Amino acid sequence: MDLGIAGKRAVVCAASKGLGRGCAMALAEAGVNLVINARGAEALEATAQAIRDAHGVEVTAVAGDITTEEGRAKVLEAAGEADILVNNAGGPPPGMWQDWGREDFIKALDANMLAPIAMIQALVPGMMDRGWGRVVNITSQSVKAPIPVLGLSNSARAGLTGFVAGTSRQVAGSGVSINNLLPGIHSTDRAISLDEGLSKQQGITPEEAKVQRCKTIPAGRYGTAEEFGATCAFLCSQHAGFIVGQNLLLDGGGVNSTL
Repeated sequence: MDLGIAGKRAVVCAASKGLGRGCAMALAEAGVNLVINARGAEALEATAQAIRDAHGVEVTAVAGDITTEEGRAKVLEAAGEADILVNNAGGPPPGMWQDWGREDFIKALDANMLAPIAMIQALVPGMMDRGWGRVVNITSQSVKAPIPVLGLSNSARAGLTGFVAGTSRQVAGSGVSINNLLPGIHSTDRAISLDEGLSKQQGITPEEAKVQRCKTIPAGRYGTAEEFGATCAFLCSQHAGFIVGQNLLLDGGGVNSTL
């Protein structure tokens, strides 16, 4: 399928690896020029070159922390008149509800709620002026079904979801579509970290922890960055303009709900 977005310009955050890289690769395959961001300059530039080599699009790598004003300013300067925004940031660490204080919550909100909102506020007005735009926020399946040990993530991502629910409907008439992608467990560094946490908690190997967690997924496996990226690219396409304010699960059936 021709996604109809060749030649457009996208900003993809946390794109050096994992789901962000998967989204950047899929957009590049559709002919989209990219501004990609991550904190680690070396890994980011390696990803940028891999995308250039694979798809021949223009890729600008901007290293920096997107959760800070300084980091966002650098990305936005490079972004120019971006048509597409993919918000993404690593989730806060797991723990128990009594372990977290105010600063823990502020850090989680900065990364997983306030930073993506700031990027939306910076880039969507220009999209509206030009009559076309796409925003995809990578959040988590925990928005639909909270994960007890990820209370910081549950809280911050739910806040972003509420913001998007209202904002998406206010900007849709100007040709801008905003939606959220809710990943379940995918084969990324985050999954490895959570596998290791479970292994320490239960005194089992990380491999055994992965097998145990796969049993909770009807598909029987972890998702891949490639299939996640393909879904993101579709939501950024010309065909997705009537999809507004939705929360799309990519979890292998892990969340057991009717709606």
